[in-house]
Amino acid sequence: MLEPIESSLLAALPGIRHGFFTRRGGVSNGLYAELNCGPGSADDPAAVAENRARVAQHLLRRTAGSPEGSRAPLKDVATLYQIHSGDAVAIDSYPAPDNRPKADGVVTATPGLVIGVLTADCGPVLFADAEAKVVGAAHAGWRGAVGGVLAATVAQMEKLGARRDRIIAAVGPCINQDSYEVGPDFEATLLDGCADNSRFLARAEPNSKAHFDLPGFVVSQLDKLGLAQIERQSPCTYVNESQFFSFRRSQHRSEGDYGRQISAIVVT
Repeated sequence: MLEPIESSLLAALPGIRHGFFTRRGGVSNGLYAELNCGPGSADDPAAVAENRARVAQHLLRRTAGSPEGSRAPLKDVATLYQIHSGDAVAIDSYPAPDNRPKADGVVTATPGLVIGVLTADCGPVLFADAEAKVVGAAHAGWRGAVGGVLAATVAQMEKLGARRDRIIAAVGPCINQDSYEVGPDFEATLLDGCADNSRFLARAEPNSKAHFDLPGFVVSQLDKLGLAQIERQSPCTYVNESQFFSFRRSQHRSEGDYGRQISAIVVT
């Protein structure tokens, strides 16, 4: 059974369904167990496709007049070729699997089109303006967050009729500060042009490496956008192995590859 984490704010919106999906409830095995939704992994493509279909089915099954558990017609979850950029795109149909837009934010106003982002430590952010029936999803690693992907996603939503003073945003599971040690090059880039970003860095000892507060930083960037409300639902992907995939954990274990969880949203 799928076990998505939900934002209480987004869940209260009429005509919007969403979920920050964990690794539970899929068909993948080994390193990818269970709900690996990353086509860029070395997992069995058929297993990844089934996992993604399960996510879409979960979000679409409760449309008006549909019996609980019925499978609505679907293709997949529309995701991106993520490049840790500050770019966002608007779509109105499912992109071909081999021609996904190269961007890190995606928005739509098309009912029944499930959109989402893949993460394995980076911060997923889901957006909705229920009145305009416009939704968005952003992949906010630190580079994308610094590069403006959150503002770009909101701007694309506005082009489809959303208003930022109606938009609700929710930040999902990502690596937390205790597990996110960074080096001096990271610090220099983060602080370049904004010394105030130092408040998102902490050290156990004066000369030790810093630890970065990614979810706190993402929320701070959202705060600047004038949105209606922001919610944080961000347990740590690194330490909660039974629930989440983690790129950094896989690197520390020299595992060679890793799964990706998906965060998705749809106008029903």
